[in-house]
Amino acid sequence: MHELINTVWKLQSLEFDETAPGRADQIAGLRAKIPLQVLGHYDRLRARGKKGVSIVRNQVCTACHMQVPLGAVMTLMRGADIQLCECCGRYLYLPDPVEPPKPPAPKKSPKAKAKPNAHLSPA
Repeated sequence: MHELINTVWKLQSLEFDETAPGRADQIAGLRAKIPLQVLGHYDRLRARGKKGVSIVRNQVCTACHMQVPLGAVMTLMRGADIQLCECCGRYLYLPDPVEPPKPPAPKKSPKAKAKPNAHLSPA
């Protein structure tokens, strides 16, 4: 199912990018791969001037900014099924996680030698 939503995401990207060369052929190829029920729902959203797919970030739909239930996020993570946002009706897309860059290792500084009995010096 993860492959299906990736295909719909690519279709949406091509349909909104009017400068892509050879766009009509690519769109036709992607539409052929998508089941009719999914394509019909996507086209209904597009007919209303809306995007059909929305990214989920931090358990929030980026289209309507409403929280997505944890169960739906877990289903998307497993790739078991496609999910619709309960609020806006868009297909939810969970991008592959990107590993954050590792912080640089701390530099070791040479230890300063403490003067013995420095606190007892005469004034």
